[in-house]
Amino acid sequence: MLSQRYERGSTLITSNLPFQEWTEILGSERLTGALLDRLTHHVHILEMNGDSYRLKQSRRKRPPSSER
Repeated sequence: MLSQRYERGSTLITSNLPFQEWTEILGSERLTGALLDRLTHHVHILEMNGDSYRLKQSRRKRPPSSER
């Protein structure tokens, strides 16, 4: 799928894993290398660090521990 989109259209991928750990998910160093080569050619990488938006929302919804 990604090889068909290469240099033909935009693709957005999000992950909480650094590139070094993608091999653990994809299983093959060769496949991971080829995928990252295509993904990082003509790319803008936005690395975002901070508190989880979903975790912050769930904490707001939860009553304080004294009310339980």
